[in-house]
Amino acid sequence: MRTDPGGIALKRRPPHTGRALGLLAALAVLVFLCLLSVWLGSKEISFGAVWQVLWHDDGSADAVIIHSVRIPRTLLAVLVGAALGLAGTVMQALTRNPLAEPGLLGISAGAAFAIVFSITVLGVGSLYGYIWFAFAGALAATAVVYFLGTRGRNGSSPVKLALAGAAVTALLGSFTSAMVLSDPVALNRYRFWSAGSLAGVDSGSILRVLPFLLAGVVLAIASGPALNSLALGDDVAVALGRRLGPLRLRGALSVTLLTGASVAVAGPIVFLGLIVPHAVRFVIGPDHRWLLPYTAVLAPCLLLAADILGRVMARPGEVRAGVIVAFLGAPCFIWLVRRRKLVES
Repeated sequence: MRTDPGGIALKRRPPHTGRALGLLAALAVLVFLCLLSVWLGSKEISFGAVWQVLWHDDGSADAVIIHSVRIPRTLLAVLVGAALGLAGTVMQALTRNPLAEPGLLGISAGAAFAIVFSITVLGVGSLYGYIWFAFAGALAATAVVYFLGTRGRNGSSPVKLALAGAAVTALLGSFTSAMVLSDPVALNRYRFWSAGSLAGVDSGSILRVLPFLLAGVVLAIASGPALNSLALGDDVAVALGRRLGPLRLRGALSVTLLTGASVAVAGPIVFLGLIVPHAVRFVIGPDHRWLLPYTAVLAPCLLLAADILGRVMARPGEVRAGVIVAFLGAPCFIWLVRRRKLVES
């Protein structure tokens, strides 16, 4: 209890109230961007018509566009954005590496390579068929990058892991290109998908990956308190009663599910899991109990904004959302690398 200058007692606001209000504000921004995403596109439709069609499908051309194209695309942006944002946050906590992100550490490239391999070599044609290859590729790439990044006298460091991720990404990218260049059908599919696009995905595809994304989200959010302990160091985490083996296994499983499912349905979108966690951490601090929910809300906001911008700026065509996010994320990555405390760690 505290008093104002006039001596009147004032009740102290609970410390989490500000964060809770901020999270509600972030949710409001997400809802607003969802409405914009449904409204704006290559075909101009008035907001009044969009609002009416949202609640009453009258079978018109506008209704088909809204319900069959824009709503699934918006839902996909929300799911993929949350998944990649959470994957980046969990990776940064598990490795204590501020440069960790699925696209930068080769996990997205591993999932993409496995998908292309299953399509071109094994003839797998369905999303539900090659999503399992995406999980396997993401997990294998994670293991290889971690192995390479921890070799040497001084063990792992953020820069070593980033360099290992870049090397694995380049190697897998060359193998992927070699496969798709030998198959014209796969090449047409791959060049559209590889830029990180939310277009052309129907509600059936979203429903197929939804269980995997939800499972990954639940695992990531549930790991928040344990990740706080891990940030203090392995010895402190063990002293606090954390079992490091199951914790890292759960974290790796959540990253694999989130990244593999996202890449399978939307292609590799780089830097999303890097930009948002650092921005959120700068505002609310390092507490993962809040960092993870904030990231799960604000990462879709960034992806939706990038997708809307790409649709509006190039009418009647569009710029892929992955290109817009990469354009924003590259300067952020350079800034992080140049910070002295990251390079010296």
